[in-house]
Amino acid sequence: MFDIVRHRFAEGAPTLALALEGREVGVIGLGFAGPESPQWPTAPYAPLFARARAEGLRSLPHAGEMDGPSSVWSALRELGADRIGHGVQCLADPALVEHLREHRVPLEVCPTSNLGIGLYPGLAEHPLPQLLAAGLHVSLASDDPPMFATSLGEEYRRCAVAFGWDAAQIAALARNSVEHSFMSPEAKARLLAEQAAVLAELHPFGDARESE
Repeated sequence: MFDIVRHRFAEGAPTLALALEGREVGVIGLGFAGPESPQWPTAPYAPLFARARAEGLRSLPHAGEMDGPSSVWSALRELGADRIGHGVQCLADPALVEHLREHRVPLEVCPTSNLGIGLYPGLAEHPLPQLLAAGLHVSLASDDPPMFATSLGEEYRRCAVAFGWDAAQIAALARNSVEHSFMSPEAKARLLAEQAAVLAELHPFGDARESE
């Protein structure tokens, strides 16, 4: 996935051209990153994302992190978002929550990144549990691992400790990450089977304990 950075408009078209060229070697989507601000609106990028979608790339913008629900609506309406990076501020708009849930729009939630930019003081204040409780389609992601000194595994560990998750919750989020990807059905099936096998190895007597 190649990112267009919203405050560097002149680089948008060359980034799209490079992404299209890279389809033969695995590029599957066009991202949209950078500071969310009225100073750099989404609408001017709509033609680039329309072309990207027409050429078979997925629309994978970041939205709803630094800005509120309007940022997510813009990503959906103007960029045709297939998946939203972050989206944590969607909870302020019940209509948006309903839309995301009804249309099964995935949210890639990156808790350490959100804390790193000062959005929340700590994981205890992060809305991830509320996003899950709202029935939204959530997976964990690591955003920019070198910048925020994290990894995907670390995101799982930190959240499991902060929110008291058990193996079932962690496994459910891991399954979501596969379902929210754009791999072939066959590739998804292989990864889901691998996840199930690992979980069974870690908890070989889980069913027996639950039945006691």
